[in-house]
Amino acid sequence: MSINKNEIPYKIYLTEEELPKQWYNVRADMKIKPAPLLNPGTGQPMTAEELEAVFCKELVKQELDEDTPYIDIPQEIQDFYKMYRPSPLVRAYCLEKKLGTPAKIYYKFEGNNTSGSHKLNSAIAQAYYAKEQGLKGVTTETGAGQWGTALSMASAYLGLDCKVYMVKVSYEQKPFRREVMRTYGASVTPSPSETTNVGREILAKFPGTTGSLGCAISEAVEDAVTHEGYRYVLGSVLNQVLLHQSVIGLETKAAMDKYGIKPDVIIGCAGGGSNLGGLISPFMGEKLRGEADYQIIAVEPASCPSFTRGTYAYDFCDTGHVCPLAKMYTLGSEFIPSPNHAGGLRFHGMSSTLSELYHQGLMEARAVEQTSVFEAVQEFARVEGILPAPESGHAIKVAMDEAKKCIETGEEKTILFGLTGTGYFDMYAYGTYNDGTMSDYIPTDEELAASIANLPKVK
Repeated sequence: MSINKNEIPYKIYLTEEELPKQWYNVRADMKIKPAPLLNPGTGQPMTAEELEAVFCKELVKQELDEDTPYIDIPQEIQDFYKMYRPSPLVRAYCLEKKLGTPAKIYYKFEGNNTSGSHKLNSAIAQAYYAKEQGLKGVTTETGAGQWGTALSMASAYLGLDCKVYMVKVSYEQKPFRREVMRTYGASVTPSPSETTNVGREILAKFPGTTGSLGCAISEAVEDAVTHEGYRYVLGSVLNQVLLHQSVIGLETKAAMDKYGIKPDVIIGCAGGGSNLGGLISPFMGEKLRGEADYQIIAVEPASCPSFTRGTYAYDFCDTGHVCPLAKMYTLGSEFIPSPNHAGGLRFHGMSSTLSELYHQGLMEARAVEQTSVFEAVQEFARVEGILPAPESGHAIKVAMDEAKKCIETGEEKTILFGLTGTGYFDMYAYGTYNDGTMSDYIPTDEELAASIANLPKVK
């Protein structure tokens, strides 16, 4: 079938036959690999045996694999993906018209499932491998709630028990997200809590804290390692998660190639790195292999600016210091971000893989304030008909900024961004913006320096 490339539809879908059958491992094309996870006790690289005490065996294999470019997606996971994949690649014609820009704007929309986000792509994979290992259940943390919702769905589908530690501020601000998890059979605990040793320690050290992903990770890991038949699973940051999320970028690139479209600028919001890494992986692969070049922009909240103001160093992935050390851009594991509405973008660090790519200058980063994010989100929602998650709003903000630059220069750039999910469980945040009570908190240099000062000493 011949395709008229001058008549690109609003929504581009792949057929079932065109869906990815393999995940793409961007590390295989990196000449300088991400630094290994370290055992905090010995300072030596973590072995597979050590990691298997916390994570599922097959997931550990994926975590440590730096050489295999493509990894087969098990048929049962492919079948599950077909419930909500392919997701649409949307040409934002209405937004382009509203802005009056010569730029062409596309977004990959990952909100067409009950979890409301891209997180289901990795949740089903991790639950599948836990089931294959014969485990009873899994434990995890969740920030804004998308990951916890996705994992509860995947666990229910496969008959696994699911325990979720939800960042306390989100637990209180997003009761309906919590109830979706419970509807799918998960237990949900606000973190930090009194139910774990590390939770009690954090509460004693930071009384009245609203929590962080670092706190919730510590509790979920302790729960997993102290209960037989359970393993811990993580919704972002880890190499295995970026691997599973590569279906986003693989679908996007296949849809663009189908119509002869090449993006000039690729933009994603960045918290731990799952959706950003998933979207950019195949494009970054081309860049690493010298086959093409792209401007890639990671967008993070100014309230938790890991890339733009963090330090590239080994640090704990959690506040309770029970996890391995990862080399990443970090604000320090004891950094507790303000209880704002950046949603899940509140992790103190960033994916080791993305950190290494950023350190090599292969991508750039920008930090934006939340009121400007919600201003952009409101404008987007009014013309594109989707209420975005606050996380996605960070990418929308910078995509609009880039499109406005094209008005000034007259360039007809093609801009691609990731719309990670919907914001229907984020109405508390939308309410504060609409009421004019939303504020922008940016940590001071002194606050960041105090947290960075506590980084572990690694030789």
